[in-house]
Amino acid sequence: MKYLKPPVPILEQIEMLKKRGLIFNDETKAAHYLSNISYYRLRAYTYPFQDNKDKNHPFIEEVSFEKIIDLYVFDRHLRLLIFDGLEKIEIVLRTQIIYNFALTYGGFWHLKPELYKDAMRFANQLDSLQKEVDRSNETFIDHYKSKYTQPSEPPCWMSLEVSSMGLLSKIFQNLRKSEEKKKVTKHFGLTNPEILENWMHCFCNLRNICAHHGRIWNRRLVPIKLPYNTLYPFLDNDKLYTNKLYATLCCIEYVLQIISPNNTFKIRLKELIKKCPMKQEKEMGFPANWQNDKLWL
Repeated sequence: MKYLKPPVPILEQIEMLKKRGLIFNDETKAAHYLSNISYYRLRAYTYPFQDNKDKNHPFIEEVSFEKIIDLYVFDRHLRLLIFDGLEKIEIVLRTQIIYNFALTYGGFWHLKPELYKDAMRFANQLDSLQKEVDRSNETFIDHYKSKYTQPSEPPCWMSLEVSSMGLLSKIFQNLRKSEEKKKVTKHFGLTNPEILENWMHCFCNLRNICAHHGRIWNRRLVPIKLPYNTLYPFLDNDKLYTNKLYATLCCIEYVLQIISPNNTFKIRLKELIKKCPMKQEKEMGFPANWQNDKLWL
């Protein structure tokens, strides 16, 4: 089927949404919003309130354009909060992986195929890492390349510092079971490296959504594994939707309590959720009385 839908002027967008049942309290202000936030970006926030099986997408709940904007703004604040927390976690992950393996295997351990489970994945990941190093404009990379000829690739504390979080996650997942991998896992309050592998993958996925200004509210995420054996108190209630945001937020908070005990993530999250429009926190997997769980007290 060929896509034939034409572009729609902003005032016609408003008329179309009105016909579908969306309420407008100030059409002039709405036009201003639509000239700065695309109709299709806002469509992700109106979608759950519409009958999307009907080709006309009528609204099945009484909702106003202003409430949709409130939800959009709430989602933006939530995205910024999550990105801030994940930045701290990413930096510590890099540090711990680089440090623990370098102490045992030297500065070029990341180039040693015997440390990895899958030789083909190792080769592909090394090729990706080399490309990321070549794209980097960091001064320390330029210095290494201008001064040293062997090895041709910089040491792990340079190379893995400029790798993407996604690639770092794949490299860690491909590493064989070892004492070094256990030490990295233990630093984050976990006993099973496979749980940390999953968390890295989920954190990376969520980080990329945040970095590209994607919707967090009411989004289905990569399912996160909830551990049953942690080094510190985790959750009282583990009957959660693991593909919804709340489960991943619990894992973020758990890690932040360990690596940054004075962080304010939980305080800011509680305050933000109080402002969630239309009681939509349930759509993100937040259970009733979640603030009373030991993890959030």
